Amino acid sequence: MSLRSDAQIIISRAIQAVQPDAAVKRALRGQEFPGRVVLAAAGKAAWQMARAAKDCLGERIDAGVVVTKYGHAPGEIPGCACYEGGHPVPDGNSFRGTQAALDLVSGLAEEDAVVFLLSGGGSALFEKPLIPGEELQDITNQLLSSGADIVEMNTIRKRLSAVKGGRFAQLCAPAQVFSIVLSDVLGDPLDMIASGPACADRSTCAQAQEIAEKYGLRLTPQARALLAQETPKVLDNVETQITGSVRELCAAAAGAARELGYEPFILTDTLCCQAREAGSFLASIARTHWGRGRKLAFLAGGETVVKLTGAGKGGRNQELALSAAQGIDGLDGVLIFSLGSDGTDGPTDAAGGMVDGGTAARLRERGLSIHQVLADNDAYHALAQADGLIFTGPTGTNVNDVAVVLIDVE
Repeated sequence: MSLRSDAQIIISRAIQAVQPDAAVKRALRGQEFPGRVVLAAAGKAAWQMARAAKDCLGERIDAGVVVTKYGHAPGEIPGCACYEGGHPVPDGNSFRGTQAALDLVSGLAEEDAVVFLLSGGGSALFEKPLIPGEELQDITNQLLSSGADIVEMNTIRKRLSAVKGGRFAQLCAPAQVFSIVLSDVLGDPLDMIASGPACADRSTCAQAQEIAEKYGLRLTPQARALLAQETPKVLDNVETQITGSVRELCAAAAGAARELGYEPFILTDTLCCQAREAGSFLASIARTHWGRGRKLAFLAGGETVVKLTGAGKGGRNQELALSAAQGIDGLDGVLIFSLGSDGTDGPTDAAGGMVDGGTAARLRERGLSIHQVLADNDAYHALAQADGLIFTGPTGTNVNDVAVVLIDVE
């Protein structure tokens, strides 16, 4: 077996282990809903979660709305209207899908219930802006290019939205909201996952204003005024169960590596730094342990960030992998890969990147400098020339990223 085939097995088994179907069914089994039941699902895993809920509750669900990313709704779900919208930047279809969900929950009675299925990506996909849509898109792009982490981004986005920061739950009242959340934020803070539409907000106006100042955000007077308006701090109509996390993803990847004969080490499940710094660090791990005559696997889960300095195409996992390629240049028997569990990395069709000790040399033969490619944020096109892109298609789940170093040197 080659390192690449081992990597593909690890990827497949890890993603399969964090599918939300079983968790959604466990959460719903035995639940009693005295009145009407409507379903609202938002995020990259919304379709998969909604299908599991429909399988579990069947005709008990009166109607449903699913809002997910383009290409992530592979078919119809009986009784549910499915919308696909923009991610990571919301678009008109995101707004239309969200409005359909708001129409669905309008006018419910106290004995009624909203089954709310939430997953990562919901910050872009589940949105009714309090400012013009074009302005929200511009602010989102500013945040994405600034190097802000997901908590900082969502602290801002909550205050510009009519549904984030607990406001969706308020709009469902007096109906009860039964929320099942698939986490994609380190530490599983409920108020930050998809910007917490059904969770009381723990962030403050002061924090939002500090973040805006930190990254020099260009804001209109209307947006600045919204940052000074506090979000709901108490909700009395919500019950939440959280499921899935990057910890499970790392554990599954480590288990698969062990079955393939590697000795696995989970370095962290809270990786949070610049993608290219993470790549350099993992390459250093490889160099330290290379040549010891053992099959080793080092794993790091979390979510890195990219600070845009160019206008190329790529994502954080691709940038991590390409950065790592520099550090393992010339090392035989080493492979490093990084991927997003949702199957998409940034605004690309790739899940992530995979490099080995020969990647840097192959790029040099094509006249490409990794340093310049990283400066241009163009990892996608470079990895494509070195057979270094990972494609999984939409996976139906979303629990952060995992990066793996494989070493197999006799």
